[in-house]
Amino acid sequence: MATFPKILVIAIFSMVCSLFWNTNVVDATNTGITRHYKFDIKLQNVTRLCHTKSIVTVNGQFPGPRIVAREGDRLVIKVVNHVRNNISIHWHGIRQLLSGWADGPAYITQCPIQTGQTYVYNFTIIGQRGTLWWHAHISWLRSTLYGPIIILPKRGVPYPFSQPYKEVPLMFGEWWNADPEAVIAQALQTGGGPNVSDAYTINGLPGLLYNCSAKDTFKLSVKPGKTYLLRLINAALNDELFFSIANHTLITVDVDAIYVKPFETNTIIITPGQTTNVLLKTKPYYPNADFLMMARPYVTGNGTFDNSTVAGILHYNHPKQSTKLRVFKPTLPALRDTSFVTNFTSKLRSLANAEYPANVPKNVDKHFFFTIGLGTNPCPKNRTCQGPSNKTMFAAAVNNVSFVMPSKALLQAHFLHQNNGLYSTSFPSSPLIPFNYTGTPPNNTMVIDGTKMVVLPFNTSVELVLQDTSILGAESHPLHLHGLNFYVVGQGFGNFDPNKDPAKYNLVDPVERNTVGVPAGGWVAIRFLADNPGVWFMHCHLEVHTSWGLKMAWVVEDGKHPNQKLPPPPQDLPKC
Repeated sequence: MATFPKILVIAIFSMVCSLFWNTNVVDATNTGITRHYKFDIKLQNVTRLCHTKSIVTVNGQFPGPRIVAREGDRLVIKVVNHVRNNISIHWHGIRQLLSGWADGPAYITQCPIQTGQTYVYNFTIIGQRGTLWWHAHISWLRSTLYGPIIILPKRGVPYPFSQPYKEVPLMFGEWWNADPEAVIAQALQTGGGPNVSDAYTINGLPGLLYNCSAKDTFKLSVKPGKTYLLRLINAALNDELFFSIANHTLITVDVDAIYVKPFETNTIIITPGQTTNVLLKTKPYYPNADFLMMARPYVTGNGTFDNSTVAGILHYNHPKQSTKLRVFKPTLPALRDTSFVTNFTSKLRSLANAEYPANVPKNVDKHFFFTIGLGTNPCPKNRTCQGPSNKTMFAAAVNNVSFVMPSKALLQAHFLHQNNGLYSTSFPSSPLIPFNYTGTPPNNTMVIDGTKMVVLPFNTSVELVLQDTSILGAESHPLHLHGLNFYVVGQGFGNFDPNKDPAKYNLVDPVERNTVGVPAGGWVAIRFLADNPGVWFMHCHLEVHTSWGLKMAWVVEDGKHPNQKLPPPPQDLPKC
């Protein structure tokens, strides 16, 4: 039998592996693995609430496929668009160090993938482990296009808590009988608030508390005396959620893929965009009962919302258990229980030890103060609108600037020095006209429309205070920053006082996040180091507010050294 040189065999094997997706290949450039996935964007008929509709999915799945990797792995994800919608995918919370072309927000880091086109997202997971997620980042398509990203520690590196018996992702979402794209299109046309969803979901299932949904209930079967790691992700479009499991305690150990000092709680609060890992210790015996796991909204604004509850079942899987089981429900906080939210978030602290330090910037190079809130645009001539008045349309803004999405990708324009009036770098570092932000609103609620960004030199240390406003009502806003994790060093209610409030900052073990809730009628202070060159989107993760313009972008310039410069765009980068 013929023999082949060992090197040739390895080369042939590598070539064959490169032809297939969902395969793992050793990557010689780092200590991790190259993991290949293929995402086929296609339509799929799905039935919920006795309503069958065709939704946009990845690989025909709802929710979409799970991505599992280890810290240090490279992910190569081929996205093929088979639907009529333009598509882009964001890998929420991935730092994208020197790989900003793979971040995903449409018209920010890339033009969308058009019908029949393909784009390969290629990035390495550096210094991160925990739970993140992926979702569409164009219009309201993330209502059905989302899935978990599970990042395990490097091989041989244990969790800083007891090893769980099993790990289970739980994704909260929303189900719409209507087409969410039509819902937001109508709202933007009329200037009014959009209709709300028809149900919340756990892993795509509304649960037994909704009509026609008993069979569509997520069920977690467990064994007694075991520890389960629940990876919670809020993929809902427009609602922060309380979550609890009847008669069981949860131990919070991780948020936004960052370990935290563990603490016990009966209930968690999780905003859209955030992830939270909790340990669930099951009872040491088989109870003759089932326990509901339930989620419902935390409400702060004056707009309409879905006042309903999604439920799953925690079931002890005893082979001889009675078929008639008692069912226990958890007691969730009141819809507007801001004191619970404040108390929960105040307990979040980084581990801040030698292995997992809290590298919060102690010295700040640049200070920013951004107001976050709603406002209005004038109704077009000869039309009646459904905004706060029949002459106005709802809008949202940062420092009174309502972001206008460009027609071309900002990162490409910045990298190629081809601005040509696409954007300006004149975003204000503080409100142009100060006012009593949480007091009586000003008479003029009009916003300024524009595509404006802030430019930061490489390695600039930043302090940013995000201040909610009472214009059209105080409201909590989950702000997400792409490409740059940040430390939450302080928060409070009322107007931020620059003379008193910084003295109360936590600069020892503040929690590190990528998405933070700006308190309703309050403020939050974050610090970060601009050490990742690129263009990084920052926006409210309530999709309706993003659609109204509550978003902006940061430009982080290249550093002096080769490993501080953004590489050129990939050849298959989509074109507008």
